[in-house]
Amino acid sequence: MFLAGPATAQSTGSGILLPGAGFEPVCTPDDPALAELSGLAMVGGKTYGIGDSGTDDSVVVLDGDCAVTGTVPVPVDPYDIEDMGVGADGRLWLADTGDNQRIRTTVALIDLDPTSGDGELHRLTYPDGPHDAEALLVQRDGVPLIVTKEVLVANGIYRPAGGASLDGLASPGPTALERVGELRLGPTTTPGGPVPVGGSTLVTGGAVSADGTVAALRTYTDVYLFSAPDGDLARALTTTTPVRVALPNQPQGEAIAFTPDGDLLAGSESAGGPLPPLQVLPGAVDLARDESWSGGSVSLSASVGESAASDPSEASDQAAADDAAAQWSTSVLLGGALVAGLATFGLVLRRSRSRRH
Repeated sequence: MFLAGPATAQSTGSGILLPGAGFEPVCTPDDPALAELSGLAMVGGKTYGIGDSGTDDSVVVLDGDCAVTGTVPVPVDPYDIEDMGVGADGRLWLADTGDNQRIRTTVALIDLDPTSGDGELHRLTYPDGPHDAEALLVQRDGVPLIVTKEVLVANGIYRPAGGASLDGLASPGPTALERVGELRLGPTTTPGGPVPVGGSTLVTGGAVSADGTVAALRTYTDVYLFSAPDGDLARALTTTTPVRVALPNQPQGEAIAFTPDGDLLAGSESAGGPLPPLQVLPGAVDLARDESWSGGSVSLSASVGESAASDPSEASDQAAADDAAAQWSTSVLLGGALVAGLATFGLVLRRSRSRRH
């Protein structure tokens, strides 16, 4: 059952921290095409990656050692692809939703058959003006959710009006979107990312487990796992408290994808340096479902930084640190927004090029 009408639901907080869980390096890509890695997906035993604006003309195919085994051209000229999802039929869905300057009249989803290379453009329009968005979640019923990347306000959750599925999107469109909820993530004290202030609150990527019952959203610093046994990800994002796992310190982490076995793969842009390794969180789906700490649908009033650590002192220390981070973040919100804005402006200059839609 989906939320309908004006957005009233809201999720907030830093989730339930799992200090004992951690990511492990897998392999390191060495292809320059992945220097701005922003989207990951796994289909049929293959890993697919794509960069964002300026490097998003082709999807790169990787093997288990991060070696490039092929490329699949994007069938239309994209503006700024920021994420990838997978449909029930195995087609890739590219989220052409980046809009750092918030000037686009439409955004788009691009479907792509990774075998034939066939695909179409599906334009979308927000009901409340332009947004920058870097996270796409494809529910198991085929309804796509776009989660925006906001600095001063809650991140919006949007779906096609009326809950239309991917198969129902017009080409080239546009199809109207509707806002079905919002959520806030962080702040946390986890280091990482290109933004000195606020990097732990910006949503930079999303993924859905193979069975559609767990959603992952990431920031530059942390990943949040939401359990949705009924497959209703919109409801899970707005009515449950996620579990949180700190990410390794990545230069500009924006990509995540679930493996068929329920692990979670995370990648990062190089941000001008060497390409960082892909990282994996073993058993991510099981972590989200473990009711010993998540309890399924729990109150949004759970304390910031609440921990399931076996060491009470560690949990207490982290909770206190994250609570202090939340109070500090409030006092410097405007300053942080300015810093984030300047950082975004720098990224816009670095990535700018002529685009079609």
